[in-house]
This record gives sequence, C-alpha cells and structure tokens, in this order.
Amino acid sequence: MSQIFEFLFGQYKDYETLDIVLELIAFVFTIASVWYSKKNNVLVFPTGMICTAIFVYLLLKWGLLGDMMINGYYFIMSIYGWYIWTRKSGNIEKTPITRTTSKEHFISIIILIASALFVFGIYKAFDKIESWVSYIDMLTTGIFFVGMWLMAKRKIENWIYWIVGNIITVPLYFYKGFTFSSILYFVLTIIAFYGYLEWKKHLDKTKAIA
Repeated sequence: MSQIFEFLFGQYKDYETLDIVLELIAFVFTIASVWYSKKNNVLVFPTGMICTAIFVYLLLKWGLLGDMMINGYYFIMSIYGWYIWTRKSGNIEKTPITRTTSKEHFISIIILIASALFVFGIYKAFDKIESWVSYIDMLTTGIFFVGMWLMAKRKIENWIYWIVGNIITVPLYFYKGFTFSSILYFVLTIIAFYGYLEWKKHLDKTKAIA
C-alpha cells in the first residue's frame, strides 16, 4: 500500500505545503466550476476564476508556461462568459444553448492553430522545449482555448473539446508528476461527458417546444 502511495504522491514530498494546499483548493473549485457548467449555471464563472487564478500562480512557479497561459486565458474568458450568460431581454436569455455554426467552426480551427503557434513561440523564446511533452502542451492549449471560447458562447460543442483535451491531459499530468491534477482531469472528463448529454437534452427540449 505504501509503495502505491509513494508511486502516486511521492513527488509531493519536495513541494511546499502552501503549494499542495493551493492545488487542492483549485481542485475543489475546478470541480465546482465544471459541475455548474454542466448544470448551465452562471456560477461556472466565479468558481472558475478562483481556480484559474490559483493555477496561474502555481504553473508559473513550476515553469509550465503553456498550462499557465491556458489558465490565464480561462480567467479572462470567464469575465467575458459571465457577461454573455447574464444578458437578458426581459426574462429571455440572449445567449441560450445552441449548436456551433459553420463560421464558428472555422473560427475554432483558427483559434486552435493560432494559440498552439503562440505557445510554440513562447516556448522557443524561453528555451522551454525540452521533449515531446512541450508539443503536447501546445496542442492541448489550442484545444482548451477553443473549448473555453465555445463555452462562453454557450455552444454545446464546447464539451467535445473539453473531453478530448482532458483525455490527453490525464496521462500527461501524471507523467509530469502532478497526481492531484491528473486525477482532477479524469474527474473532469466524466463530468464533461455528462455535461454534453445534459446540454443536448436541454437543447432537444428547447427545439421540441419551439
């Protein structure tokens, strides 16, 4: 049992206590944020801003620039999404759950490529490309940038990007030695799957009523 514990959490023996506590707090608020997103609740954004602010600090300290920029972007997009989700005309939401248009799919591809190239430039500038892990970071950055953009616009396809990005990130974070974060993304993958189903059910119900 002790060997399993050492295998999973041994890397944390060299971490500062404050960093471990902060990662656990971010863990809780990240779960809460995705859960609120699944429920189509605007609290997804304030809870998300708390966890992303913590992760920006931790990832900068750990030198994971791509991941840090993802979370910085999440924080900014949370402000935008909070505004978009709360706009109403009377009691009618101005931004209901909808499907992504052809134009938005095209923009998504542009965002994915542009953000991955941007992170590549940052890694090159700071000489941080050390292995294949850096290139995976670039890819997941692009995927998550698109996912956050689509979520802020309340597009159901955002869940597909989250699922794909999370599936890649689970083993990646474990490989990097961040066991808590790896477990976190595993849980987020499950929630994202059910989030897609719940949003689809809501969308189908809305269409039936219309």
